[in-house]
Amino acid sequence: MRKILISTSSFNVKENYFLKELEKNGFSLVLNPYGRRLTENEVNALLKDNVVGLVAGLEPLTRKVIKTALNLKVVSRCGVGMEYVDLEAAKEYGIEVYNTPTAPVIAVAELTIGLILSVLRRIVEADINIRNNNWKPLMGNLLSEQTVGIVGYGRIGSKVAQLLRVFGTKIIAYDIRDIPPHDGITFLTFNEVISQANIVVLHLSLDSSTRHIINNRTVAMMKKGAKLINTSRGELVDENAVVDALKSGHLSGAGIDTFEKEPYKGPLTTFPQVVLTSHMGSYAIEARAQMEKEAVGNLLKGLRMKGLFV
Repeated sequence: MRKILISTSSFNVKENYFLKELEKNGFSLVLNPYGRRLTENEVNALLKDNVVGLVAGLEPLTRKVIKTALNLKVVSRCGVGMEYVDLEAAKEYGIEVYNTPTAPVIAVAELTIGLILSVLRRIVEADINIRNNNWKPLMGNLLSEQTVGIVGYGRIGSKVAQLLRVFGTKIIAYDIRDIPPHDGITFLTFNEVISQANIVVLHLSLDSSTRHIINNRTVAMMKKGAKLINTSRGELVDENAVVDALKSGHLSGAGIDTFEKEPYKGPLTTFPQVVLTSHMGSYAIEARAQMEKEAVGNLLKGLRMKGLFV
């Protein structure tokens, strides 16, 4: 029997019409048994035994994995980024690859705003205090008085800017593309953005040029007391550099949703001024449903191209 592997850490199988169609047509479903991001070896093992289609999460689909997945014909990413897929190897082995670039945009952008507000107004700190019988109002900052630097002005970065404008925030941005000024946003170099912003927000894809783009050198360029928000890719940030800057007080806070190694159990958990979330940028019910629908729709499209589904 031909199989479909769903490797994302969660997936609402029961509510997906397209998956029901696949099952009616003789495909069986294999789900992620670990409930977390898979390792290379784990996904390699699961892709064996007649798996022809993969609804992928963020597991590393390396050349080694693709080469040994002898029956795999279609990879459909449930999400935006493609940096964990060896696209060259996929093309070489005749595997169709898709993603869902629009569905998670609003969800990630809204979580970004939530993290900014939580860090600025010290919401999590106050909540913890009250639960520990410590009634202590905490002084924070107004978002309307901040300069927010958006690093990466694609779909999500531009949506974050749209939401920030409601607060009257000054927005500066950097992107590798040449984008003309609009809606009051000033586009600057990367160094200018991180050195002028009170809050630096990352919305970059991951490649060799952006890995650890936030490091000891670039953190030192940021304003004393600046805050860092990352809802993009954990590997963009050298976490040790952020820890050192928090210890010294050079950074006054951070909001982090993605980490180099997940689940995260590192020293960032010791700072009350840091808000941590468990890689849940797209985990809004409405956005997730749309992502899953698009991902399986893309899978069907690829299976039809390969003559495996009518």
